[in-house]
Amino acid sequence: MTADLAQSGGFDIYTTFQQFLHDDQISPPLAAILSLAEAIVRSNAGTMFELVQALNDGAEELKRRSLNPISLNAGCELFIAFVTLFPHESDNFAELKKELEQQGRKYATEAISFRDKIAEFALGFIKDDSVILTHSHSRVVLRALLHAHKTKRISVYVTESRPRGLGLKTYEALTAAGIPCTVVLDSAVAYVMDQVDFVLVGSEAVVESGGLINYVGSNQMAIIAKAANKPFYALAESYKFHRLFPLSQYDLPTHNPNILSFTTPTSTAQSAGQDGKAANAASVTSAKGAVNPGTPPSLAERAMTQEQIAKNPGVDYTRPDLISLVFSDVGILTPEGVSQYLVGMFAG
Repeated sequence: MTADLAQSGGFDIYTTFQQFLHDDQISPPLAAILSLAEAIVRSNAGTMFELVQALNDGAEELKRRSLNPISLNAGCELFIAFVTLFPHESDNFAELKKELEQQGRKYATEAISFRDKIAEFALGFIKDDSVILTHSHSRVVLRALLHAHKTKRISVYVTESRPRGLGLKTYEALTAAGIPCTVVLDSAVAYVMDQVDFVLVGSEAVVESGGLINYVGSNQMAIIAKAANKPFYALAESYKFHRLFPLSQYDLPTHNPNILSFTTPTSTAQSAGQDGKAANAASVTSAKGAVNPGTPPSLAERAMTQEQIAKNPGVDYTRPDLISLVFSDVGILTPEGVSQYLVGMFAG
């Protein structure tokens, strides 16, 4: 008989996952671990086999309902491996479940401090007067930059990171801390690369090959850095190490046939009409958001539609040969070192 995660209380693992994410310090892998820990005590499992089955079902539910399940998958597989390997000599299974739940919460609490360890490791590679290029928004990268700012003079370029504009969030945090920062167009990465000392990015996951999955645009940044002979450093907490082995962008779990697919226009006339409406509807806004009515339609700012955005990838894969080093709470690793660590991590 398969154990059910939902008891009389109507436990919904995805809702619980979303609630944990309300805490800005909790990343998706940690939210997944906390959700599975909560699921243990909610489960009616009476044996270890049933419990592991219930946790696997819960992980599949999280994956099914998430647009980008990559990083939460890393947390799920880490916690399920822990449960599977946990010594269970107790005759009272209810007590064992409570112990597992407590261990999961304890790990998540301790894991928040991993960013401080990574920031300290990265500090040794950040020289005074360094000019750094980063991409989008990353909690661990932000922590590393703020930590470096305490003792060193640094300046930061951050990409705008469209379509969500998460680079602006990084910009606001850095300027508020007094760090000189400039927002760079995603299309201007090659233009600015000669001005920087190195690239520093976060991660959605670091995979078995030692490659990196991160917000889309990271791969092209790594390619340009390699061509310009600039170090490309990735920062990743160990709970983002993921047993996944993509060979290309199209092996990622987030890829689907709709991404970068072509849309056949219904008619030339209709398309022209829609383009005209879009041009007339577009407007240029000032920094305060006020509309400038005098802007000609040909100069008005244009934005992608939600349908067009949906046809684009949210993350991309960066090959290990493009990555100089991976800074993690378990140490400073080469991409090959990540592979070796992953093997030992899940070997028990």
